[in-house]
Amino acid sequence: MASLGFVGLGMMGSRMVQRLLEADHEVIGHNRTRDKAEALIEQGMRWAETPRAVAEAADVIFSNVSDNRALEAIMHGGDGILAGLSAGKVYVVMSTNSPGLIRDLAAQVEALGAKMLDAPVSGSKLTLEMGKLTVIVAGDQAAYEQVLPTLHVIGPTVMHVGASGQAMAMKIAINISIVTQVISLAEGVLLAEKSGVPRAQAVDVMLNSAIASPALKYRGPFVAAMPAEAWFDVGMAQKDILLAVDLARELGVNAPTTAVAADLLARAKAMNLGDKDFAVVVQVLEHLSAARP
Repeated sequence: MASLGFVGLGMMGSRMVQRLLEADHEVIGHNRTRDKAEALIEQGMRWAETPRAVAEAADVIFSNVSDNRALEAIMHGGDGILAGLSAGKVYVVMSTNSPGLIRDLAAQVEALGAKMLDAPVSGSKLTLEMGKLTVIVAGDQAAYEQVLPTLHVIGPTVMHVGASGQAMAMKIAINISIVTQVISLAEGVLLAEKSGVPRAQAVDVMLNSAIASPALKYRGPFVAAMPAEAWFDVGMAQKDILLAVDLARELGVNAPTTAVAADLLARAKAMNLGDKDFAVVVQVLEHLSAARP
Protein backbone atom coordinates (compact mmCIF):
# COMPACT_ATOMS: atom_id res chain seq x y z
CA MET A 1 0.00 0.00 0.00
CA ALA A 2 1.40 3.40 -1.00
CA SER A 3 2.32 5.81 1.77
CA LEU A 4 0.19 8.96 1.75
CA GLY A 5 1.02 12.54 2.62
CA PHE A 6 -1.38 15.35 3.44
CA VAL A 7 -0.69 19.08 3.75
CA GLY A 8 -3.45 21.29 5.15
CA LEU A 9 -5.42 19.89 8.09
CA GLY A 10 -8.28 22.36 8.42
CA MET A 11 -11.99 21.59 8.53
CA MET A 12 -12.00 19.44 5.39
CA GLY A 13 -8.40 18.22 5.30
CA SER A 14 -8.51 16.86 8.84
CA ARG A 15 -11.66 14.89 8.09
CA MET A 16 -10.15 13.48 4.90
CA VAL A 17 -7.13 12.28 6.86
CA GLN A 18 -9.46 10.83 9.48
CA ARG A 19 -11.12 8.67 6.83
CA LEU A 20 -7.75 7.57 5.45
CA LEU A 21 -6.52 6.57 8.91
CA GLU A 22 -9.74 4.67 9.59
CA ALA A 23 -9.10 2.74 6.35
CA ASP A 24 -5.66 1.73 7.73
CA HIS A 25 -3.63 3.95 5.42
CA GLU A 26 -0.25 5.22 6.54
CA VAL A 27 -0.46 9.03 6.51
CA ILE A 28 2.23 11.62 7.15
CA GLY A 29 0.84 15.11 7.55
CA HIS A 30 1.68 18.77 8.01
CA ASN A 31 -0.29 21.86 8.88
CA ARG A 32 0.79 25.47 9.29
CA THR A 33 -0.18 25.20 12.98
CA ARG A 34 0.54 21.88 14.67
CA ASP A 35 -2.24 22.15 17.27
CA LYS A 36 -4.87 21.34 14.60
CA ALA A 37 -3.03 18.09 13.93
CA GLU A 38 -2.75 16.78 17.49
CA ALA A 39 -5.93 14.68 17.40
CA LEU A 40 -4.80 13.04 14.16
CA ILE A 41 -1.32 12.40 15.55
CA GLU A 42 -2.93 10.61 18.49
CA GLN A 43 -4.78 8.43 15.98
CA GLY A 44 -1.60 7.41 14.20
CA MET A 45 -0.79 10.12 11.68
CA ARG A 46 2.94 10.83 11.44
CA TRP A 47 3.86 14.50 11.77
CA ALA A 48 6.19 16.24 9.32
CA GLU A 49 7.76 19.60 10.06
CA THR A 50 7.45 20.95 6.51
CA PRO A 51 5.50 20.36 3.28
CA ARG A 52 8.79 19.27 1.73
CA ALA A 53 9.18 16.55 4.37
CA VAL A 54 5.70 15.27 3.51
CA ALA A 55 6.55 15.13 -0.19
CA GLU A 56 9.84 13.36 0.47
CA ALA A 57 8.26 10.71 2.73
CA ALA A 58 5.09 9.88 0.78
CA ASP A 59 4.35 8.23 -2.56
CA VAL A 60 1.12 10.17 -3.07
CA ILE A 61 0.78 13.67 -1.60
CA PHE A 62 -2.51 15.50 -1.10
CA SER A 63 -3.09 19.10 -0.11
CA ASN A 64 -6.13 21.12 0.90
CA VAL A 65 -5.41 24.75 1.72
CA SER A 66 -7.47 27.93 1.69
CA ASP A 67 -6.62 29.80 -1.51
CA ASN A 68 -4.13 30.46 -4.32
CA ARG A 69 -1.71 32.28 -2.02
CA ALA A 70 -1.72 29.42 0.50
CA LEU A 71 -1.21 26.86 -2.27
CA GLU A 72 1.79 28.73 -3.65
CA ALA A 73 3.20 29.06 -0.13
CA ILE A 74 3.23 25.29 0.44
CA MET A 75 4.57 24.60 -3.05
CA HIS A 76 7.56 26.92 -3.34
CA GLY A 77 10.78 27.56 -1.44
CA GLY A 78 13.25 25.28 0.24
CA ASP A 79 10.56 23.78 2.50
CA GLY A 80 7.90 23.50 -0.23
CA ILE A 81 6.32 20.46 -1.83
CA LEU A 82 8.15 20.98 -5.12
CA ALA A 83 11.47 20.68 -3.29
CA GLY A 84 10.44 17.25 -2.00
CA LEU A 85 8.92 15.75 -5.14
CA SER A 86 10.76 13.27 -7.32
CA ALA A 87 10.08 10.97 -10.26
CA GLY A 88 7.16 8.58 -9.80
CA LYS A 89 5.33 10.54 -7.11
CA VAL A 90 1.80 11.89 -7.53
CA TYR A 91 0.62 15.18 -6.09
CA VAL A 92 -3.14 15.83 -5.72
CA VAL A 93 -4.58 19.31 -5.09
CA MET A 94 -7.97 19.05 -3.36
CA SER A 95 -8.62 22.73 -2.60
CA THR A 96 -10.39 25.15 -4.95
CA ASN A 97 -7.91 27.24 -6.93
CA SER A 98 -7.70 29.05 -10.25
CA PRO A 99 -7.32 26.76 -13.28
CA GLY A 100 -4.42 28.85 -14.57
CA LEU A 101 -2.42 28.39 -11.38
CA ILE A 102 -3.11 24.66 -11.45
CA ARG A 103 -1.83 24.36 -15.01
CA ASP A 104 1.33 26.28 -14.12
CA LEU A 105 2.01 24.11 -11.06
CA ALA A 106 1.29 20.91 -12.99
CA ALA A 107 3.98 21.84 -15.51
CA GLN A 108 6.47 22.42 -12.67
CA VAL A 109 5.57 19.08 -11.08
CA GLU A 110 5.92 17.21 -14.36
CA ALA A 111 9.33 18.80 -14.94
CA LEU A 112 10.46 16.86 -11.86
CA GLY A 113 9.20 13.57 -13.27
CA ALA A 114 6.15 13.51 -10.99
CA LYS A 115 2.46 13.85 -11.86
CA MET A 116 -0.14 16.30 -10.56
CA LEU A 117 -3.92 16.01 -10.43
CA ASP A 118 -6.45 18.68 -9.50
CA ALA A 119 -9.17 17.02 -7.43
CA PRO A 120 -11.45 19.53 -5.71
CA VAL A 121 -14.47 18.18 -3.86
CA SER A 122 -18.16 18.99 -3.88
CA GLY A 123 -19.84 18.79 -0.48
CA SER A 124 -19.37 19.94 3.08
CA LYS A 125 -17.95 18.59 6.31
CA LEU A 126 -21.30 16.80 6.81
CA THR A 127 -21.22 15.01 3.45
CA LEU A 128 -17.57 14.13 4.06
CA GLU A 129 -18.33 12.68 7.49
CA MET A 130 -21.29 10.75 6.04
CA GLY A 131 -19.12 9.33 3.26
CA LYS A 132 -21.07 11.08 0.49
CA LEU A 133 -18.48 13.50 -0.88
CA THR A 134 -17.96 13.90 -4.64
CA VAL A 135 -14.40 14.25 -5.94
CA ILE A 136 -13.85 15.90 -9.33
CA VAL A 137 -10.50 15.04 -10.93
CA ALA A 138 -8.47 16.28 -13.89
CA GLY A 139 -5.02 15.45 -15.18
CA ASP A 140 -2.95 12.46 -16.25
CA GLN A 141 -5.11 9.35 -16.74
CA ALA A 142 -2.53 6.89 -15.41
CA ALA A 143 -1.99 8.96 -12.26
CA TYR A 144 -5.76 9.15 -11.82
CA GLU A 145 -6.10 5.37 -12.02
CA GLN A 146 -3.24 5.00 -9.53
CA VAL A 147 -4.87 7.18 -6.86
CA LEU A 148 -8.51 6.25 -7.58
CA PRO A 149 -8.80 3.65 -4.77
CA THR A 150 -7.54 6.22 -2.26
CA LEU A 151 -9.91 8.90 -3.56
CA HIS A 152 -12.78 6.45 -3.09
CA VAL A 153 -11.93 6.35 0.62
CA ILE A 154 -12.38 10.12 0.80
CA GLY A 155 -15.56 10.18 -1.28
CA PRO A 156 -17.57 7.43 -3.02
CA THR A 157 -18.25 9.44 -6.18
CA VAL A 158 -15.09 10.20 -8.16
CA MET A 159 -15.32 11.68 -11.65
CA HIS A 160 -12.51 12.42 -14.12
CA VAL A 161 -13.37 15.38 -16.34
CA GLY A 162 -10.33 16.08 -18.50
CA ALA A 163 -7.00 17.86 -18.65
CA SER A 164 -5.19 19.74 -15.90
CA GLY A 165 -7.22 22.66 -14.55
CA GLN A 166 -10.57 21.45 -15.84
CA ALA A 167 -11.62 19.95 -12.50
CA MET A 168 -11.05 23.37 -10.94
CA ALA A 169 -13.20 24.99 -13.63
CA MET A 170 -15.90 22.42 -12.90
CA LYS A 171 -15.75 23.04 -9.14
CA ILE A 172 -15.95 26.82 -9.65
CA ALA A 173 -19.01 26.29 -11.87
CA ILE A 174 -20.65 24.17 -9.16
CA ASN A 175 -20.00 26.73 -6.45
CA ILE A 176 -21.73 29.47 -8.44
CA SER A 177 -24.91 27.43 -8.15
CA ILE A 178 -24.47 26.61 -4.46
CA VAL A 179 -24.00 30.25 -3.46
CA THR A 180 -26.73 31.64 -5.69
CA GLN A 181 -29.20 28.96 -4.57
CA VAL A 182 -28.76 30.04 -0.96
CA ILE A 183 -29.11 33.70 -1.94
CA SER A 184 -32.32 32.92 -3.82
CA LEU A 185 -33.64 30.95 -0.85
CA ALA A 186 -32.87 33.88 1.47
CA GLU A 187 -34.77 36.27 -0.81
CA GLY A 188 -37.78 33.99 -0.84
CA VAL A 189 -37.71 33.50 2.90
CA LEU A 190 -37.63 37.26 3.47
CA LEU A 191 -40.62 37.71 1.16
CA ALA A 192 -42.54 35.05 3.08
CA GLU A 193 -41.52 36.54 6.41
CA LYS A 194 -42.60 40.04 5.40
CA SER A 195 -45.93 38.49 4.41
CA GLY A 196 -46.39 37.20 7.96
CA VAL A 197 -44.95 33.67 7.82
CA PRO A 198 -42.38 33.07 10.60
CA ARG A 199 -38.88 32.65 9.19
CA ALA A 200 -38.26 29.14 10.54
CA GLN A 201 -41.59 27.98 9.13
CA ALA A 202 -40.87 29.56 5.76
CA VAL A 203 -37.51 27.77 5.58
CA ASP A 204 -39.15 24.48 6.56
CA VAL A 205 -41.82 24.79 3.87
CA MET A 206 -39.31 25.76 1.18
CA LEU A 207 -37.02 22.86 2.07
CA ASN A 208 -39.96 20.49 1.64
CA SER A 209 -40.98 21.97 -1.70
CA ALA A 210 -39.92 21.41 -5.30
CA ILE A 211 -36.95 23.78 -4.91
CA ALA A 212 -35.19 21.66 -2.27
CA SER A 213 -31.95 20.62 -3.95
CA PRO A 214 -29.40 18.55 -2.01
CA ALA A 215 -27.33 21.70 -1.40
CA LEU A 216 -30.32 23.58 0.00
CA LYS A 217 -31.35 20.62 2.14
CA TYR A 218 -28.24 20.89 4.28
CA ARG A 219 -27.40 24.60 3.90
CA GLY A 220 -30.88 26.08 3.83
CA PRO A 221 -31.56 25.75 7.57
CA PHE A 222 -28.75 28.26 8.19
CA VAL A 223 -30.95 30.99 6.73
CA ALA A 224 -33.18 30.55 9.79
CA ALA A 225 -30.45 29.79 12.35
CA MET A 226 -26.71 30.16 11.79
CA PRO A 227 -24.47 27.21 12.72
CA ALA A 228 -22.13 27.52 15.71
CA GLU A 229 -19.22 26.89 13.33
CA ALA A 230 -19.27 28.15 9.74
CA TRP A 231 -19.26 25.30 7.26
CA PHE A 232 -18.29 27.61 4.41
CA ASP A 233 -17.68 31.14 5.59
CA VAL A 234 -18.22 34.39 3.70
CA GLY A 235 -14.50 34.77 3.02
CA MET A 236 -14.20 31.33 1.41
CA ALA A 237 -17.42 31.76 -0.57
CA GLN A 238 -16.22 35.15 -1.79
CA LYS A 239 -12.90 33.61 -2.84
CA ASP A 240 -14.66 31.00 -4.97
CA ILE A 241 -17.13 33.46 -6.47
CA LEU A 242 -14.30 35.83 -7.42
CA LEU A 243 -12.54 32.88 -9.08
CA ALA A 244 -15.77 32.42 -11.05
CA VAL A 245 -15.89 36.13 -11.95
CA ASP A 246 -12.30 35.98 -13.20
CA LEU A 247 -12.86 32.77 -15.17
CA ALA A 248 -16.06 34.11 -16.74
CA ARG A 249 -14.24 37.27 -17.79
CA GLU A 250 -11.35 35.24 -19.21
CA LEU A 251 -13.67 32.99 -21.22
CA GLY A 252 -16.14 35.69 -22.27
CA VAL A 253 -19.09 34.15 -20.41
CA ASN A 254 -21.90 36.42 -19.25
CA ALA A 255 -22.50 35.49 -15.58
CA PRO A 256 -24.95 38.00 -14.05
CA THR A 257 -25.96 35.93 -11.01
CA THR A 258 -22.28 35.45 -10.18
CA ALA A 259 -21.81 39.22 -10.21
CA VAL A 260 -24.77 39.68 -7.83
CA ALA A 261 -23.37 37.03 -5.50
CA ALA A 262 -19.98 38.73 -5.51
CA ASP A 263 -21.60 42.05 -4.56
CA LEU A 264 -23.61 40.55 -1.68
CA LEU A 265 -20.59 38.71 -0.28
CA ALA A 266 -18.53 41.90 -0.46
CA ARG A 267 -21.28 43.69 1.46
CA ALA A 268 -21.23 40.91 4.07
CA LYS A 269 -17.50 41.42 4.53
CA ALA A 270 -18.07 45.17 4.89
CA MET A 271 -20.62 44.40 7.65
CA ASN A 272 -17.91 42.43 9.53
CA LEU A 273 -19.64 39.12 8.80
CA GLY A 274 -16.70 37.54 6.99
CA ASP A 275 -16.23 34.71 9.49
CA LYS A 276 -19.90 33.71 9.44
CA ASP A 277 -21.33 30.96 7.25
CA PHE A 278 -22.17 32.53 3.89
CA ALA A 279 -25.90 31.97 4.53
CA VAL A 280 -25.52 35.19 6.52
CA VAL A 281 -26.30 36.94 3.22
CA VAL A 282 -29.87 36.89 4.54
CA GLN A 283 -28.75 39.60 6.97
CA VAL A 284 -27.28 41.61 4.10
CA LEU A 285 -30.59 41.40 2.24
CA GLU A 286 -32.43 42.46 5.41
CA HIS A 287 -30.09 45.42 5.78
CA LEU A 288 -30.60 46.48 2.16
CA SER A 289 -34.36 46.12 2.52
CA ALA A 290 -34.42 48.26 5.68
CA ALA A 291 -32.39 50.94 3.91
CA ARG A 292 -34.97 51.38 1.15
CA PRO A 293 -37.14 54.50 1.46
